Amino acid sequence: MERAFWGIRGGDALTVDRRRFNKNLMVVIILVGLGLILSSKAFWRVFFPFPYQDMVFTEAVRNNVDPFLVAAIIKTESNFNSGAESAMGARGIMQIMPETGSWAAGKMDLKGFKPGDLYKTETNIKIGCWYLRNLNEEFKGNKILVVAAYNGGRGNVRGWLEKEQWSGEHATVDQIPFTETRKYVKKVLKNYSWYRYLYQKD
Repeated sequence: MERAFWGIRGGDALTVDRRRFNKNLMVVIILVGLGLILSSKAFWRVFFPFPYQDMVFTEAVRNNVDPFLVAAIIKTESNFNSGAESAMGARGIMQIMPETGSWAAGKMDLKGFKPGDLYKTETNIKIGCWYLRNLNEEFKGNKILVVAAYNGGRGNVRGWLEKEQWSGEHATVDQIPFTETRKYVKKVLKNYSWYRYLYQKD
């Protein structure tokens, strides 16, 4: 006769133990699998895609700007949608205003440029990277200032610095006077970290 163990017969206790073991094993397998998925760059690239990568790298290198910063700006501005247009009228994949596009095209000697060309991915990235180089030169390579100027306007950024309303340092991003620009800079910097992590070669 089987002895009862805490009110459970021996065979029943063994069955309960097996079920508990199988359940725990399944939890471990799920957690390990989830860990492998979340640590996979392929998984996160679904959320941070990088289309037009060759185009971005070509223009970034030509203009001596960080290609991952360009990718972060594109992700933030349009999520790589070349047909995007903002309420303010900014156009294309890097959300360039027609006035800025026309001015930059003139400086770049892009013959026959029309504001509608900003919907052309190659033209938009070409102008956007040139404009980032222009800002980079003015703000002496300070990425934080460049990103803030890309969104808030270079004149406003110069004014903030001159009036000591903002130092332009990473640690003082929360002091950017424009709420929209403050949020924008934070988002671009977050995306920049992701793109460097996911796409920078060892």
